[in-house]
Amino acid sequence: MKLKGILNSHISKVLADLGHTDYIVIADAGLPVPQGVLKIDLALRLGVPSFEEVVSVIKDDMRIEKVTLASEIKTHNLTKYQYMKEQFSCENIELVTHEKFKELTQHAKAIIRTGEATPYANCILQSGVIF
Repeated sequence: MKLKGILNSHISKVLADLGHTDYIVIADAGLPVPQGVLKIDLALRLGVPSFEEVVSVIKDDMRIEKVTLASEIKTHNLTKYQYMKEQFSCENIELVTHEKFKELTQHAKAIIRTGEATPYANCILQSGVIF
């Protein structure tokens, strides 16, 4: 049994398999998952687990070089936008339209679905390298 890090075996495997510039998505309960993309469903009920809880755990176990958010988060979910700015330096955050964001999810290695029930609480976390 692991001593530290993520216990969820599916998430651990996805993170271990990431290469430089590969990415995963942390999604709210409503984001569509494209056909063929692995969905790891953590949602238990609305709000559980929260977007912040999942981002925090993943951030502790993944080298992240870039974060992509839907630009609509700035006007429709300022609380989550502020949280992401606190967690990641502003120069590492890219904003794209929600439509472009959904297009990008088609190339994700996995989408981790949370129980989050607020608008635009989604992010793409692009893998960096550890050396």
